[in-house]
Amino acid sequence: MNASKRQAIFERLRAANPNPTTELEYRNAFELLIAVILSAQATDRGVNIATRKLFAAANTPEAILRLGEAGLRQHIRTIGLFNSKAKNIMATCEALVERHSGEVPDRREALEALPGVGRKTANVVLNTAFGHPTMAVDTHIYRVANRTGIAKGKTVREVEDRLMRWVPRAFLQDAHHWLILHGRYVCTARKPRCGACPIYDFCEFKDKARYADEAPSAG
Repeated sequence: MNASKRQAIFERLRAANPNPTTELEYRNAFELLIAVILSAQATDRGVNIATRKLFAAANTPEAILRLGEAGLRQHIRTIGLFNSKAKNIMATCEALVERHSGEVPDRREALEALPGVGRKTANVVLNTAFGHPTMAVDTHIYRVANRTGIAKGKTVREVEDRLMRWVPRAFLQDAHHWLILHGRYVCTARKPRCGACPIYDFCEFKDKARYADEAPSAG
């Protein structure tokens, strides 16, 4: 895919959704960090249901530490892998209090040093909470980048690096959200809804005509 096609793709995505953001509910960097940790192998909808009650009870590292691991587990028990996530969140809260005065750091190295926080989680927090032009490559972005030809790669990191290099700078801040939402609702895994795709004419997916009659989902 050439640069002019990428430019056109992101112009279309921006026109369709000028102010994209995460579907996770949060009010500050700490709530976002916890929500992203909980979102691994879970839906945003499921995380939001749990965090509405959790954050009403405790939405600072200190408050979650007072809640205790057992109390935290009660709030997140509907989320997959909640036992291991509870342990990581407690350890992360301890680290935030001890190393960062209870504040979420805005540096990659410091974020990735927190228990349960990998590169993808750090990228989401850096982008969404602090406005850094990062690319958090999840399964949706990996699929969309490869299928459309925007940035093909054999590994998540390869796709991330190529997106960072090839997405036009004017779109880099929001590209992460556009691509996730596109993969979640249009360029879906088993049956991409090519007939509802705003970038159909620029996409290089070789089987796109086969799925051109797929209608958008009701949700």
